[in-house]
Amino acid sequence: MKIPEILLIETLHKPGSLARVLTVIGECGLVIEDLDAVRRNEERTVWEITLEMDAEADRDLIGKIAALPNARVLGRSDRVFNRHVGGKIQMVSRSPIASLQELRDIYTPGVARVCLAIQDKPDLAREYTNIDRTVAIVTNGTAILGLGDIGPVAGLPVMEGKAALMAKFGGLSGIPILIADKDPRRLADIIASVAPSFGAIQLEDIAAPACFEVEAELRARLDRPVLHDDQHGTAVVTLAALLSAATRLGLDIRKSSIGIIGLGAAGIGIARMLIVFGARVVLGTDISEQAMLRLESMGGKRADLDGVMKKADVVIAVTGRRGLITPDMVRKGQHIFALSNPDPEIEPVDALEGGAAFAADGKSINNVLVFPGLFRGAMEARARAFTDDMLLAAARAISAAAPKGELVPQPLDRAVHDAVARAVFKAAGGKG
Repeated sequence: MKIPEILLIETLHKPGSLARVLTVIGECGLVIEDLDAVRRNEERTVWEITLEMDAEADRDLIGKIAALPNARVLGRSDRVFNRHVGGKIQMVSRSPIASLQELRDIYTPGVARVCLAIQDKPDLAREYTNIDRTVAIVTNGTAILGLGDIGPVAGLPVMEGKAALMAKFGGLSGIPILIADKDPRRLADIIASVAPSFGAIQLEDIAAPACFEVEAELRARLDRPVLHDDQHGTAVVTLAALLSAATRLGLDIRKSSIGIIGLGAAGIGIARMLIVFGARVVLGTDISEQAMLRLESMGGKRADLDGVMKKADVVIAVTGRRGLITPDMVRKGQHIFALSNPDPEIEPVDALEGGAAFAADGKSINNVLVFPGLFRGAMEARARAFTDDMLLAAARAISAAAPKGELVPQPLDRAVHDAVARAVFKAAGGKG
């Protein structure tokens, strides 16, 4: 598996020195994600080069660069770790506490009046507490990004990242909740027991099939929005990308045959979203018979890998298996979305060489475009649950915000998240 590596490489400050290093990187089959000069003097320059590498490429590359007469590897940058020191989030007071009177108002004795008012009218909690701005981000660490079952504590940096993005782009407080339990029933019980603290629940990186059971149980038991981001967030942004591609390429999603390779949380979520949208033929394949039965129960059709590649006009792969699709498997004119990160099932350039009319990977098609606005819109509308209309509205808003020639917009644009929130608010029946 490839992971991002940031190498510090020193070169002589002479023409061609950096070019030789970049040539070595290219010969190792690696793509440069970012390149910055971090310091320079009259004789030497230190470069920070971001690559996605596996262990084998690591050993090969370091040795080849060390053999160059004009460069040396100084080590790895600690920038990523530095940004995690002390964690990425914190809770801060929204109220000033600069006087004794302010202290008495927000705490004892003044707070007792608010407590009693809420006891008498529970809905006042939405007005006088942070419930409607607070989301539980819950994981048991069984499916962390592309890393798998690494446990809840090891997955905490991901949950903190989600919370930071939710604060930045949605104006919401995301609170990581780590649960050391894999049993779906117990997991649902624990989450339900802490749910009164939150206005909504975001399930995160919980492995299939447990994630389906947990989500269904919580939706039935709770009176607040519950969403498994790996399913529905991924499905929304994928549909948004398909809508943009359809506009650019003249593709009719409803009339096309769409194949899903990999029916875990993401694959099932995408299949369900496409069926809700109105796609008439959704094929799917997975090594799990249970996953195939789940697809069929939603109205999809089972196939094997060969069948999907031969019959589908659009292929969406979310297996986590690098190189699963080879160029000779691509049918001429197909649209290929190989969305597994960090390594796609087939590189877009290889898919195009194999005859694809269009190809994309998961680097830009990211659910960070979805969840901040989706949760904010739902909570501002005081929705009791996420509906398909809300998810479809989010997908359309994301697609509409995509610049010309792009499938989706840039996630750093706050206006995009605001547009998603407005669309979801409206779809949820919000007033104002």
